Amino acid sequence: MKHLLAGLACIVCWSACTFDKPKNKILPVYGHREPVTKTVNGKTITDTIYQTIPEFQFVNQYGKTITNKSLDGSIYVADFFSTCPSICPPMHRNMLKVYNEFKGGNNVKFISHTIDPKHDSVAVLRDYADKLGIKGNTWWLLQGDKEATYNLAKSYLIAVKEDSQTPGGFIHGGYFVLIDKQKRIRGTYNGVDPNEVPKLIADIKTLQAEPENNIAQ
Repeated sequence: MKHLLAGLACIVCWSACTFDKPKNKILPVYGHREPVTKTVNGKTITDTIYQTIPEFQFVNQYGKTITNKSLDGSIYVADFFSTCPSICPPMHRNMLKVYNEFKGGNNVKFISHTIDPKHDSVAVLRDYADKLGIKGNTWWLLQGDKEATYNLAKSYLIAVKEDSQTPGGFIHGGYFVLIDKQKRIRGTYNGVDPNEVPKLIADIKTLQAEPENNIAQ
């Protein structure tokens, strides 16, 4: 009987350890996807091509040209804003918390595209960055061609349009968009909700630990 009880205790202990062990979390991939059939070593396989962020070229708050290649090898968070009096201030107060968590690292960056480049000149963006306490090259405030910016927003699944009845003159989605090293969308977060901040921080850390060829279907 003693041997039987001891055996049962071992099984219970092993089961508890097995089921309590956390599984590695994998973030989903958002956006369009397309199945592609190809032949590899004589075998027909179907691969999936995921939506990625296209090429772009803008200027940051330091007057430096930034392109999509400037983010190669980096996880990054993107948003669209203007120096408007509506949702942008609380958005960037929340973004600042995430920035402060990762500003010492070298593989996480932040980019904010202004949707009002006529007003938000390089000088205006530099002043805005100084007031936020942004320094260095971890967080870029980007401005450039208005049409190119609006088209790019669609690739991030963000809606942007002008509206004279709205404070600041623009309507835009107040979301932060998490992008992996392959330029794929891996998460979206309500930028005005402070409860989304810890979730975004946790998901960035998940991406940092994720094998680059390991993605959720």
